[in-house]
Amino acid sequence: MQNGFIKVAAAIPSVKVADCAYNVQQIESLIAMAEGKGVEVIVFPELCITGYTCQDLFRQTLLLEKAETAVLMLLDFTRKLDIISIVGLPVVVGDLLLNCAAVIQKGDLLGLIPKTYLPNYSEFYEKRWFASSQDLQPSEIRFAGNKIVVTPQPTLFRTCDGAMFGIEICEDVWAPVPPSCNLSLSGADIIFNLSASDELIGKHDYLKGLLAQQSARLISGYVYSGCGFGESTQDVVYGGNAITYENGQLLAESERFSLDSQLIITQIDVEKLRNERRTNSTYINAQRNHDARIVNAHTVTPRDFELIRYVEPHPFIPKTNDMEKSCNEIFSIQVAGLAKRIVHTGCKTVVVGISGGLDSTLALLVCVRTFDKLQLSRKGIVGVTMPGFGTTDRTYNNAINLMKSLGITIREISIADAVRQHFKDIDHNIDVHDVTYENSQARERTQILMDLSNQLGALVIGTGDLSELALGWATYNGDHMSMYGVNAGVPKTLIKYLVKFVAMSGDSDETRNILLDIIDTPISPELIPADDAGNITQKTEDLVGPYELHDFFLYHIMRFGFRPSKIFMLARKAFDGNNPDAPFYDDETIKKWLTIFLRRFFNQQFKRSCLPDGPKVGSVSLSPRGDWRMPSDASSALWLKECEQI
Repeated sequence: MQNGFIKVAAAIPSVKVADCAYNVQQIESLIAMAEGKGVEVIVFPELCITGYTCQDLFRQTLLLEKAETAVLMLLDFTRKLDIISIVGLPVVVGDLLLNCAAVIQKGDLLGLIPKTYLPNYSEFYEKRWFASSQDLQPSEIRFAGNKIVVTPQPTLFRTCDGAMFGIEICEDVWAPVPPSCNLSLSGADIIFNLSASDELIGKHDYLKGLLAQQSARLISGYVYSGCGFGESTQDVVYGGNAITYENGQLLAESERFSLDSQLIITQIDVEKLRNERRTNSTYINAQRNHDARIVNAHTVTPRDFELIRYVEPHPFIPKTNDMEKSCNEIFSIQVAGLAKRIVHTGCKTVVVGISGGLDSTLALLVCVRTFDKLQLSRKGIVGVTMPGFGTTDRTYNNAINLMKSLGITIREISIADAVRQHFKDIDHNIDVHDVTYENSQARERTQILMDLSNQLGALVIGTGDLSELALGWATYNGDHMSMYGVNAGVPKTLIKYLVKFVAMSGDSDETRNILLDIIDTPISPELIPADDAGNITQKTEDLVGPYELHDFFLYHIMRFGFRPSKIFMLARKAFDGNNPDAPFYDDETIKKWLTIFLRRFFNQQFKRSCLPDGPKVGSVSLSPRGDWRMPSDASSALWLKECEQI
């Protein structure tokens, strides 16, 4: 600070969602630029280390650990720099996850400031992941190699020249009584705000008015940095707002919607602000003081770890003494969901594609139970088999015979001629069995089902399961789409179990035999022609891996947020060959399919983001409206890198 002026900067880095290494590189670049220009304090956007739009990835241990590692990198980078840097990241304090600002200078972590007010309305749902500073007891933690006190009490920072500043985070300034009020009354000359406010029509002007009023009310400087390009645009857009006010006067602002990183530098006249305060008796009369307490914990000697406890290889399969009750409960959830949709729409007819595979079989069984419960004729269930180039006699006959045994309406519509015409229309060689060849068939089948629903005034029932949703093993706008997906909450291992339960508990020998043969049929989309003997050549598990492994991975990453290395360790134990109910998988095989699972899980989120309605059945769900709100463009780099290091 010279002549009462302090040079400050609001920075907007380009980010990649959930890629801490990339983000810290961008932050370091802007810090170096600001240091070279004599900036004394620089502020970055809210949660800039991870990206604000990580959503449920904030529950992932790996992301939280890499955020802390990123701070270590920043500490090392700033070791010889005078500039004070304020960056945003998630921080674990005991049982709480806090949305924090970290203050860094000369390689030291000067403080961690938690957010107080968490927006949980409209497009915001921060309370889903974070706790408020109001939930926090003053705590001393070890973070990024530093012992640091994290407290809900107002905290101020004093530069070597005596300038005082405080920090609030985004929603804090929108509260009726923002934390910056207490901070300024405690002596803060400047408030730095790390923010992530999305863009809406008229909101920018409202924001500028809000910041202008707050800086005027506090007779302070106010430096605001809001996240910009690189944050997920799954549902909202972040324009990148860097704005600085001094006692109600706009000093500098960034270009909105820039695709490049921005550094907005200005000077705040601290001496002028202090003079203004000294002459304002109301301000003086409102001042207050605050304090904090520190408690130290003891260290422990690390020991080698060995997993000795039992690990269940099939976590989705109910473990109870009354299996009939568990299976009926699962069916009841599916039936209740579909029944409500039928009653609400007034439809007396449903359309479901029947392939002779597991998923369509379970969907059909749910439809039958629903119609029986609603006392509707089973003839209102229109089962449609749509043989194509890869349909085998085994699956075709099972589809037809199952529909006959259940007494539903049967429609058979070959897709062969329509797809051939389509190939001609788009100039595709029918002998090239690529993704176009496969997906064209899936989309043709979906078109048939949708058009039939229009003819009949019916609902199209989706058959895709939870495991396929996790892997993205569906044709976008093909079998991916329906009007109600009854299997959306049921993983593949559980589907096989449920179908077997129906087979063994049913009264009809004919139906039982058909269902058991369906269970024994290799899982396949049957989009590639059969071999010369008429056998299935395209086996799903040969392409994407064993479903029992993928379901295992899915359960542990979703239910507990475990990192890849821990999931690998658990899988080794679960599939070590010592469990008679599970096969043996060697380390190389587990690692291979875990890597593929994670890559597909991230890359295929866009399909889940527009998932049709369907009921949650167990503790894990991938509904974008419920359990799993992940940006479609989140980076998988952290997870894949750890897989490489296993």
